[in-house]
Amino acid sequence: MLTSEYGMNTKSMLLTKNQNLNAGGIYENAIAQELYSKGFRLYYYNSNRLGELDFVIEYNNRALPIEVKSGKDYTIHSAMNNCLENPEYQMQEGFVFANCNVSQKGKVTYLPIYMVMFLQQDSELIVLDKIEF
Repeated sequence: MLTSEYGMNTKSMLLTKNQNLNAGGIYENAIAQELYSKGFRLYYYNSNRLGELDFVIEYNNRALPIEVKSGKDYTIHSAMNNCLENPEYQMQEGFVFANCNVSQKGKVTYLPIYMVMFLQQDSELIVLDKIEF
């Protein structure tokens, strides 16, 4: 259903698993559908100065920026970095959903696409336990 509005060329690329397909829009639609089904209100953010965020949701009573990445450069997200560093926004963390393993760097948590199903209203998503050495 997510791909019903795409043209035949894109549908063909999906069916043949063409490596040149940019799946960004498909991933964004899947993430949007899952977040909406969990009761999150979805907001889009775009600023000439700071950049564009795929989604901003209210998560644990604060704004949470979310980026959805389909390529190998999932660690590049300048708009999210700009927003997280802006003290006016008071954003404590951001999530990037991509084809990746779970990891964290600074205020950004990287999560595999499927893990969006674990986001719940008013609950912490515990993905990393601190390991003491």
